[in-house]
Amino acid sequence: MENKKRQTDNDNSIEITIANEKHYGYVNTILDTIEQGSKARGTGIARRSPEYILNKMKEGKAIIAIADGDTFAGFCYIETWSNKNFVANSGLIVAPQFRGKGLAKRIKHKAFELSRKCYPDAKIFGITTGLAVMKINTEIGYRPVTFSELTDDPEYWKECEACVNFDVLKRNNYTRCLCTGMLYDPAEHKGNEMPWLNEEHKKETLLHRWKEALKKIFSIQTASGTYKGSNKDIEN
Repeated sequence: MENKKRQTDNDNSIEITIANEKHYGYVNTILDTIEQGSKARGTGIARRSPEYILNKMKEGKAIIAIADGDTFAGFCYIETWSNKNFVANSGLIVAPQFRGKGLAKRIKHKAFELSRKCYPDAKIFGITTGLAVMKINTEIGYRPVTFSELTDDPEYWKECEACVNFDVLKRNNYTRCLCTGMLYDPAEHKGNEMPWLNEEHKKETLLHRWKEALKKIFSIQTASGTYKGSNKDIEN
């Protein structure tokens, strides 16, 4: 019980937001964490320069997670391909001490929301060998697809050269690899997007109804002189 409480407290102390100027100082930490994560998984990842990550922050196209006010916890950024017809949420990483708490999902949700806001008509895609990422993507609404349904932008596929499995992709003429292609097409989700936001809305609505009901009870009890508390008890 104590472990569960401690984990909840830690989660509540993590702020997930669109990166801005106050986060510029985390660039090298982000790049080091991405590189260490790639080595641990034994896969390649597109190498980015500090200037590239910094520019993503300046453009408002990066999500960062900060714990306890100043400790780096996670990161992700968005990229566009094929004349902005395709969007990828790239560089998703969680610092080792914050893994296993659902933080990757929370960051992914924020990156997805940002992608939909900035590019509402674009298809969102990714390729991955990670089961955890596949699960998150599936919950969001991605579906597995062949590489032919993804961007044909050569600059995107050029980034795969850093992966240890690039020879597999090249031998198959860029049609398949060990990665699974996943795609979110907004045309397939009209009126049914971002279900986690709907759940949050339901909770907020329920809380609002409870507060309104309590206010009515408070008013009745105040009028009858049976309530000795404060209206602040209900507001809080």
